[in-house]
Amino acid sequence: MLHAAILDDYQNVALSLAEWSRLKEQVAFTAFNDHLSDVDAVAARLKDFEIVIMNRERTPFFADLLKKLPKLKLLLTSGMVNRSIDVAAANAQGVTVCGSRSSSSSTPELCWGLIISLARQIPAEDRNVREGRWQQSIGIGLQGRTLGVIGLGHLGIPVAKVGLAFGMKVAVWSPNMTQARADEVMPGLTAVSKEQMMAGSDFITIHMPLGPRSQGLIGAADIARMKPTAYLINTSRGPIVDQEALYAAVRAGRIAGVGLDVYDIEPLPKDHPVRSLPNSVLTPHLGFVEVDAYKRHFAEAVENIESWLKGSPTRVISPSKD
Repeated sequence: MLHAAILDDYQNVALSLAEWSRLKEQVAFTAFNDHLSDVDAVAARLKDFEIVIMNRERTPFFADLLKKLPKLKLLLTSGMVNRSIDVAAANAQGVTVCGSRSSSSSTPELCWGLIISLARQIPAEDRNVREGRWQQSIGIGLQGRTLGVIGLGHLGIPVAKVGLAFGMKVAVWSPNMTQARADEVMPGLTAVSKEQMMAGSDFITIHMPLGPRSQGLIGAADIARMKPTAYLINTSRGPIVDQEALYAAVRAGRIAGVGLDVYDIEPLPKDHPVRSLPNSVLTPHLGFVEVDAYKRHFAEAVENIESWLKGSPTRVISPSKD
């Protein structure tokens, strides 16, 4: 009998969202609802497991952890790209790494929830109504304003499409963006420089993967170019943005506010400075936390284990070339 660990199952739902029983004769599953950040503690927990099922990047698997897990043979992740896995080190140790399909709708939907919440001050006004107050703020409309989309991939495209549907001007930028590329994606998009993006947008939303080329991509100088009435929304990865510069700009009122789903440290420590940030809407990395996305990930984890047991692993992830 093999043993499989399901990590960081915060909502305690993993064992109810897939047919794990298909493997009951071969694999015993254990779900862990808490999060461990210390490498030695993670290694001690997982030392007897041959299979580990990750929830995105919640627990990284770099070389220092992998070498402490000699029994590990199969590592599964949600998504087909996960920068928190050292795939080359895993492969060198004889560990197969497999992924699952990502949702292209759950994160864009959350992104728009954050944008609208900021524009109309929904969290603050919800609190006001519950505490006996009435109409304490004046929100802003979206029509005619400029939406800046950083990264025009499978997540940025639906965000841009909704912006056009709301009657917004949609500017797009990424390191390799051209107007020809923007026109190819959909009519109505305007390719701009990074400087134009930061200076001219009313809402700036980030949709790029975290990697060596995107770490710190939005720095202090970029944030300084933003209009004092502009908002930044990040549902991608915290370290893409200079966190200290962003928080300082919000606290000083140099930008109107932020909508954040991702952070430099996750889960957030109780004393993390973002928790007291004014003019912000904060969510706990909910971009992929949606029932259909979870069901797909865990169902494909079952399929991946079955294929691996038969000697023909599916959805295998190769080492990154970055």
